[in-house]
Amino acid sequence: MTHPDAYHATRIFDGSDWHDTAALLVAGGRVVDIVPQAKAPAGVVIDGIIAPGLIDLQVNGGGGVLFNNDPTAAGIAAICAAHARFGTTGVMVTLITDRAEVTQQAIDAAIAADGSQAGFVGLHLEGPHLALSRKGTHDPALIRAMSDDDLALLTAAAERLDRLICTIAPESVSTAQVTALVRAGVCVSLGHTDCSDATARGYADSGARMATHLFNAMGPLGHRSPHLTGAALDDGRFWAGVIADGFHVDGTALRIALRAKAGPAGMFLVSDAMSTVGSDAKGLVLNGRQILRADGRLTLVDGTLAGADIALIDAVRYLHLTLGVPLDRALYLASGAPAAALGLADRGHLRPGARADFLALTPEVTPTDTWIAGARVAAGPA
Repeated sequence: MTHPDAYHATRIFDGSDWHDTAALLVAGGRVVDIVPQAKAPAGVVIDGIIAPGLIDLQVNGGGGVLFNNDPTAAGIAAICAAHARFGTTGVMVTLITDRAEVTQQAIDAAIAADGSQAGFVGLHLEGPHLALSRKGTHDPALIRAMSDDDLALLTAAAERLDRLICTIAPESVSTAQVTALVRAGVCVSLGHTDCSDATARGYADSGARMATHLFNAMGPLGHRSPHLTGAALDDGRFWAGVIADGFHVDGTALRIALRAKAGPAGMFLVSDAMSTVGSDAKGLVLNGRQILRADGRLTLVDGTLAGADIALIDAVRYLHLTLGVPLDRALYLASGAPAAALGLADRGHLRPGARADFLALTPEVTPTDTWIAGARVAAGPA
């Protein structure tokens, strides 16, 4: 029998519990157990914390690559590699609203990368079937209602991809189309919409089960008009992604949302990262429009927020060090919660049988190393 590799750490978070002065045992790319260091063989010594690898369901780019500008398998590889340096072991590479031919290229690239690219867990298509009233940074000239051809393209893609998320707005997609998407295996997320609370719940009846970047690009939580924001918080069928960078959502609103979210579906962190993450770029171009990078923010020239300039670990750090969220909960929101939202039963935790996706980090929540399926894939950022 092959002896497991041992990773000794000051503390290990297994996804729900802490283990002090312990060792993570790994064999064949899977977790064997977590045991006291005194009972473990010699191995890698980590002066810090081991935690489950982070899973990011909304990643537009990284390492200088924006998926819209490079919708290829090579582009996916570069984005996954960039985020692995920051402890993200699972990436839903995201295409923002674009031309039909770019969407097709993105789907083809995802099919090519599916099952072979380390860190790639699926494709997220954010648009083009959104509401013009909540377009955000999406090019209004490219936003449109879903046609029969669009529906056929997406259902065919779902048959060839392990995981496909589509962010849509009720203004542009019917409940019948949502039902067809869900039956084909698409995870439908509502976003970029002014829809009412009642409409959002009706789309949940048809199978929608996520809300994209809670609070952003959706009607606000009003005491008489809760919109999608209220439905996502109050209806336990919705998993709600949220960007925790200190710019997209105020800290008070985020703390309230974390306390208020009804289950069984919960909240999870997303980065909404653009190509600037892991690079020295001063900005980028999306659909021919300049996006500016300054003081941790990405904006269009008119000041509209245009994605985020963070990796997922930065959101964990913000929750823990700035908002005072316990580290285990902050880590869970970036690992166990998105895994549960996607139905990835063997990820987001380090219990026996889990895939050995994990990261090492300091008590200050700085990543130092990343492993995917038991293989070390990246050292942390310099």
